[in-house]
Amino acid sequence: MIDKATIAKLLDECGTFLALQGENDFRCRAYHNAARAIEQYEGDFVGKAQRDELGHIAGIGETLQAKIKEMVTTGRLEFHEKLLKEIPPGLLEMQRIAGLGPKKIALLHQTLKLSSVAELKAACEAGTIAQLKGFGEKTQAKILEGIAFLGQVGHRHLISEAETIGLKLLERVRAVPGVERSELCGSLRRRKETVADLDVLVSARNAEQVMEAFTTAADVVQILGRGPTKSSVLLANNIQADIRVVEDASFAFALHYFTGSKEHNIAIRQRAIDQGLRLNEYALEGSKKKLAAHTEEELFAHLGLQYIPPELRENTGEIAAASKNQLPVLVKLEDLAGTLHCHTTYSDGANTLEEMALAAKALGLSYLGIGDHSQSLNVARGLTPARVKQQWKEIDALNKTLKGIKLLKGTECDILPDGSMDFPDSLLEQFDYVVASVHTHFTQSREQMTARIITALLNPHVDILGHATGRLLLRREGYSVDLDAVLQFAAQTGTVVEINAHPARLDLDWLHVKQAKALGVQFAINPDAHSTEEIALVKYGIDVARRGWLTSDDVINTRPWEQARKLTKRK
Repeated sequence: MIDKATIAKLLDECGTFLALQGENDFRCRAYHNAARAIEQYEGDFVGKAQRDELGHIAGIGETLQAKIKEMVTTGRLEFHEKLLKEIPPGLLEMQRIAGLGPKKIALLHQTLKLSSVAELKAACEAGTIAQLKGFGEKTQAKILEGIAFLGQVGHRHLISEAETIGLKLLERVRAVPGVERSELCGSLRRRKETVADLDVLVSARNAEQVMEAFTTAADVVQILGRGPTKSSVLLANNIQADIRVVEDASFAFALHYFTGSKEHNIAIRQRAIDQGLRLNEYALEGSKKKLAAHTEEELFAHLGLQYIPPELRENTGEIAAASKNQLPVLVKLEDLAGTLHCHTTYSDGANTLEEMALAAKALGLSYLGIGDHSQSLNVARGLTPARVKQQWKEIDALNKTLKGIKLLKGTECDILPDGSMDFPDSLLEQFDYVVASVHTHFTQSREQMTARIITALLNPHVDILGHATGRLLLRREGYSVDLDAVLQFAAQTGTVVEINAHPARLDLDWLHVKQAKALGVQFAINPDAHSTEEIALVKYGIDVARRGWLTSDDVINTRPWEQARKLTKRK
């Protein structure tokens, strides 16, 4: 079986692959548009495809219908596989360099015969790229910066991508006869922002059957190692997956060990030693006998510890707190009452106000805050004051008819280079809330950027600081800013700080979340959604919040809107 998300992903990748081959924009866009239409389709898309009932969906013609039918019938798309084989892997790697899209990569490949990041770097260092039409010295310098950043992050993957692959892997393993328990471990279980590889732990009566199923799956491109209880493979998504099979009596100990982190494990083993015990990945032993533990809760109890959630296992004080039964009750996804900072078709979103509202309601939220872009961000169709008023009228009309969900009049207002806001105060004060964000002039000095953001925080109408560093994970570093000073000013001015939940951002990071919490900062977990499906991205913001030790009391949008609004207006 294949799901709707996978169908959309494969078609979207076909559009990208075609662009990398230099195909015309019209053909490439056809695949991208079809992918978006599928993502936004409400209802049983796979069932419709199986019954050949896709003719009514705009943007999906006969050719694409045939490809979709192939996918729902066979679980694969031969055209996608063909394109993937034709494209040098180095071109796919180049896409991870900030500022290099498929069209530019295709041009580099066609004109200079560049097929790898190493060749691209050499061409930049030789000054060849700067001479190409449409590139120049600045672009060449940015490409070199991007390549250097790529070297720092290595072959890591966003948590959203790793989770999707990992859950499918887990589903496959759980279908093997004799499997008793199985879980994903490592940094994915700890909910880190990016993941290097996947770790699967299994307890089973027949390890050989598990190894066979794991290493012979259709998406395995290379077997890196296979043994009786441990195997490693490289998957088609260029992510390594490791599996280990243990006896069920050892599962809890192995789950803790392979979840990590390394620093946490070292500290836990030392605690066991201090108590006259020996702990490893298979057992906890006393002087006379092994101590049984069917669950991690029982393992921690043997060590005199409160259960430590995986997100906290970084050796940053969790063991000391657990020994005193003082770990916080971490915020959960179901605690969210609403969310703020979502985009609609008024700016660069894919869905209307009503569609976004209904999607939020379907997720169990009671309010949805709109945060379309302000006027200076032309690339995102930023709203003029006149269009803001037009949007408010539509929101008022919808709020009279919508049941169970309330739309809020918000804005994501640009912080201009001098720290002033992109809308006048007379307009800002009329919004339900204002998210202030930096979207331009990233090359300002550290001092200029810090002063710019602090100036915005001093504006009495700025309620929430959006994506504080501007980073795009695995694509670009954030702009240079004294984040410590910014967070101190946020605490002093009563400005809420956003945890931007989009997997490409996850900004603030968990370490600064923990630091800001200590300063007394309040947070808003926002998806920065540009479509109905992206509202659900709030779950990744919850991950960051939990890693930062936040409780529901630290997050304003766990409260009904009237209570949350008072917290945004503390200034």
